[in-house]
Amino acid sequence: MNAIIFTAVWGIVMMFGGVFIKSKSTPKYLAIIGLIFILLANYCEIYRGKPFFVIDVKDALHFNSFSLTFITIILACTLLYFLLSGRDIEKVGEHVSEYFSLIFFVLCGACIAATFNTLLMLFIGIEIISIPLYILTGSDKRNLKSNEAALKYFLMGAFSTGIMLMGIAFVYGGNADVASFNITNINLGAGKMPTLIAVGLVFLLIAMSFKASAAPFHFWTPDVYDGAPTVFTSFMATIVKVAVFMAFIRLFEGAFGKVQQQWQALIVIITAATLLIGNITAVFQQSVKRMLAYSSIAQAGFMLLALFALNQQAKEGLVLYAAAYSLASIGMFAILLKMNDYTIDGFNGLIKQQPVLAVTAGIFLLSLTGVPLTAGFVSKFYMLLSAAQSVHFHWLIILAVLCAAVSAYYYFKIIQAIFFKENTTAQQTWDVTPAFKILLIITAALIIVLGLYPDIITEALHY
Repeated sequence: MNAIIFTAVWGIVMMFGGVFIKSKSTPKYLAIIGLIFILLANYCEIYRGKPFFVIDVKDALHFNSFSLTFITIILACTLLYFLLSGRDIEKVGEHVSEYFSLIFFVLCGACIAATFNTLLMLFIGIEIISIPLYILTGSDKRNLKSNEAALKYFLMGAFSTGIMLMGIAFVYGGNADVASFNITNINLGAGKMPTLIAVGLVFLLIAMSFKASAAPFHFWTPDVYDGAPTVFTSFMATIVKVAVFMAFIRLFEGAFGKVQQQWQALIVIITAATLLIGNITAVFQQSVKRMLAYSSIAQAGFMLLALFALNQQAKEGLVLYAAAYSLASIGMFAILLKMNDYTIDGFNGLIKQQPVLAVTAGIFLLSLTGVPLTAGFVSKFYMLLSAAQSVHFHWLIILAVLCAAVSAYYYFKIIQAIFFKENTTAQQTWDVTPAFKILLIITAALIIVLGLYPDIITEALHY
């Protein structure tokens, strides 16, 4: 509860603060201070069991170690995002304080999505995440590409919202005896699902797949990620994506977990399609930004394995994956923001020009690939292990491994450009401060530490 209230309050403070604050850099420091305070408040709640607010939410929200740990991860990753990319947020436009305000509102929605216990709170949480993102996507008003991406994102988002509402209505109608939106009150036994609930389940599955950019509902993702200001693409492709996955898992475990075998085949089809489409299309991209957009679809395929398995190992794997993927992607996007050229050739000879950026970029890419000793490897291992515990669809695990091998091809093309190619173009001017380099080193070190000691995160789930 601490995180939900404080992110909303701090978002309002940042919004009204924009009226009085004229300096462009001040909002960044205010945002960082606020986020550190919210992190400490969430820490008190998870480890001391002492929320600052004791509010009767009528069982609409449910707080446990899993949801609170997940909230800690997204708050910590957002803090890192502010530290690494705060200066680039200042360059987007004039309304810097409002941009940070919108990000805090997204975090509020993410906290609700991680703790919802009713279908209505799920809807509210997803919408609080989505609406500020439409604005952030179109925040570069003078860029037609950004405007087009915002319009496309809004239309697709509105479409998926309608599908979600239809799904909620069908599930509620099929569960009329209980007349409750509470996901734990959906009365499903071991027998065949009632038709109305089955239809509602399919609608909810489609809507959540849209939000998580899982195939075949992913088609909006590359254009929106490519058109949005790069600094916000970093936030959308990492923290927002893992928050939606958290809601995805929570919904299907809480509402439909008892009849998992009846919908597991649908998840298998979506997972296989997401892995194949994400990886194969990423291979042909020349823009690193667009390649990272497609690779985020491929990474979503791995996260879907947690929904397929739906066991304790899957939960641990998802939380670990959220941290590993967010750290590596935020770091990689932060480096990309310093480049003038977003193509793979733009990385040629980076090791000679900026050794710190080159080495840390290498670690981020190795983690995204899933190479041993990195957090990416451990998180992928957890996902595969959880899926292996299922007695069906073992071919899906083989497909996931093969797709991970394919991902090595396009990630290693950047590594090859960084370390083994010469830069033949004019030297670019680097806006890189010593503090930025130190933060990159810390991020890379965290990836290695989590790769060696994943228990740091997984043990928090059992606190």
